[in-house]
Amino acid sequence: MSAMTRLPLGPYTLYGASLGGLYTSLHLPELDTLLDVGLATRSGATAQRLCLSHAHLDHLGALPALLGMRGMMGGGDKPLEIYCPEGVEEGLKATLAQLSALHSWPLEVSCHPMDPGDERHLKGNMWLRALKTFHPVASLGFLFFERVQKLKSELMGLPGAEIKARKERAKRGELPLSALFDQVDRPKLAYLTDTLIEALKHNPIALEAETLILECTFLNNVKPVAVARAGCHIHLDELVEWAPFIKSERVVLMHFSQLHKPSEVKALCEERLGPILGERLHLLLPPDELQGRWWL
Repeated sequence: MSAMTRLPLGPYTLYGASLGGLYTSLHLPELDTLLDVGLATRSGATAQRLCLSHAHLDHLGALPALLGMRGMMGGGDKPLEIYCPEGVEEGLKATLAQLSALHSWPLEVSCHPMDPGDERHLKGNMWLRALKTFHPVASLGFLFFERVQKLKSELMGLPGAEIKARKERAKRGELPLSALFDQVDRPKLAYLTDTLIEALKHNPIALEAETLILECTFLNNVKPVAVARAGCHIHLDELVEWAPFIKSERVVLMHFSQLHKPSEVKALCEERLGPILGERLHLLLPPDELQGRWWL
């Protein structure tokens, strides 16, 4: 069994594991969402949607097992919704069709291909936006945000009866909603993995999300910055330069290389990022009882 970890992150709980090149699979129960599926877990099989960053197998390889679990648990009545980079869906469907034939049971999904900047409404005020990332294959990051209507500041001093009357006029189509409300997007959680550090420059809203989940694959000169960039990954040296600009209340680092022991990850990240991020810094490492190794 892999070293799954539970991290409380304000209104959300992150349950999962990530080890660069081997597996990344994160479950956010409150959002009913998986972020990649390099591992399949029973609890993750209950999620209704999967946000797939890219199609490398350490982020995708456990999808058939996950779908098999869903079928046994009764979740197969409603296909898993997969939000993925544009162009990935056809290969994904073709692969699942072949596996369905081998499995003698349909492994059905509902694909929602996205380009950077595309948005999808999830539920209530919650929306999903695709973010631009940089990897050798088609890839995306994701932003979960709340979209709300906020009464225009110039109307806040009006009597309640007048505001109500104007709302009624808007309902009848006599007044545009834009005359009453400003649309406000509140970034809640951003996910950026398997990417160059430039993803932060191209997605400044990720730096303002309440929670930022970010890869940091390499940490020292065992693999220098040039090597990290050649594989389109983030190095700690680069992240230290960006850390002062991160406004997030919680910053979760993950996708560490197996070249680094968990204890080394903790020491290096706390030494270099601790003075900047303080208690906002969280590391997706194995549970305490497994700190000497990445897996069982």
